[in-house]
Amino acid sequence: MISAGEFRNGITFDMDGKVMQVVEFQHVKPGKGAAFVRVKMKNVITGGVTETSFNPTAKFPTAYVERKKMEYSYNDGSLYYFMDQETYELEPLDASALDDSFKFVKENDICTIMSYKGKVFGVEVPNFVDLVVTETEPGFAGNTATNVTKPATVETGAEVKVPLFINEGDKIQIDTRTGEYLGRSKA
Repeated sequence: MISAGEFRNGITFDMDGKVMQVVEFQHVKPGKGAAFVRVKMKNVITGGVTETSFNPTAKFPTAYVERKKMEYSYNDGSLYYFMDQETYELEPLDASALDDSFKFVKENDICTIMSYKGKVFGVEVPNFVDLVVTETEPGFAGNTATNVTKPATVETGAEVKVPLFINEGDKIQIDTRTGEYLGRSKA
């Protein structure tokens, strides 16, 4: 059990059967009245964010979210298969557990599978990935206007806006959280 007075950023707890994670907290001691804790929290499973206040002595059961690194193997229709790196067992996940950033993941990439009480609710992809551009319009010599972009398709099939000087076959780095081009890959 954890009391609201012990909340810190990142702590997960069970509130009314929902797994909540503290995003932001503030201990408030007004001049008049009792102290309270103002908390901004995120439902770990649905992603919804709410703000509420608690009495510092309110107690909640601690929720242990299991995070396991697994290798993405392949997909078969709406099922995506991840391999446990210790036991080499394949675990199928439904497409509903994947968010939009998964479009930048290619086979053999390591992802973090998040589960609560054995039920998988999300997949964390690497923040940065290096992908090869498979399709884009050719750049033209002398076309050096700044901040002008063109669409490019990468090896996973995702589309990214890239600068004009990027050509097919170039390896680029992408921020999976925003889907933005960061630069040419150094590898």
